[in-house]
Amino acid sequence: VQLQASGGGLVQSGGSLRLSCATSRYTLEHYAIGWFRQAPGKEREGVSCLSSGDETSFYEDSVKGRFTISRDNIKNTVYLEMNSLRTEDTAVYYCATVAAFNDDRCIGGKYWGRGTQVTVSS
Repeated sequence: VQLQASGGGLVQSGGSLRLSCATSRYTLEHYAIGWFRQAPGKEREGVSCLSSGDETSFYEDSVKGRFTISRDNIKNTVYLEMNSLRTEDTAVYYCATVAAFNDDRCIGGKYWGRGTQVTVSS
């Protein structure tokens, strides 16, 4: 599964961005999909994940209430709407299939897309 993340950019603190994760070769609705990020000097972390049937989702504590993950099966795309962005959200964001997730964490699976840079300025 080849995933492509897009939508990153430079935004001021308090601003918004919407990331998109798409693939042209597979049907994403069959997969749990997650968004992960890696900031310079830090480990990659799970930001938000969505189950294959969209029944359950995970959000990392620092993004709860600010980020929303969603899926458009017609467009075969998973989105991450990011509002009230903070400087600490600056990172490379990746979308990936998900191996497992619960209320505490999300673990990336086998397929990863190339990242998209999100930079939040103060």
